[in-house]
Amino acid sequence: MIVVDTNLIGYLYLTSERSGQAEAALRRDPEWAAPLLWRSELRNVLATYVRGQRLSVDDAVAVMSRALELMRGREYEVSSPRVLTLAARSGCSGYDCEFAALALELGVPLVTVDRRLVERFPEAAVSLANFVAP
Repeated sequence: MIVVDTNLIGYLYLTSERSGQAEAALRRDPEWAAPLLWRSELRNVLATYVRGQRLSVDDAVAVMSRALELMRGREYEVSSPRVLTLAARSGCSGYDCEFAALALELGVPLVTVDRRLVERFPEAAVSLANFVAP
């Protein structure tokens, strides 16, 4: 199992330069986990795509549905004191610290493209590129 941030989930379903890496990460470890926050963050990304006419509403709904299916059973509520402590210690946003807190709690890697998370949480976070490297 790995904790993934919302970007990684988005890369899996929205064509980007990192889509291939996201697919490789899923092949390497298909048990993805995330804090419940991922849902709101992905909805925001999808809404941005719809407003920018890069996706239809129907396509955005389909992406969200597929992502929900992928994450079913591996979505977690995280401790507010833990998130706030990590945010104060690291200088990262509370949003980002939800993902770090979950990885630390579960004792699994957080796979991310966020360099700051990798720098501030070396005990938990690994870059997507390093995770999928042979």
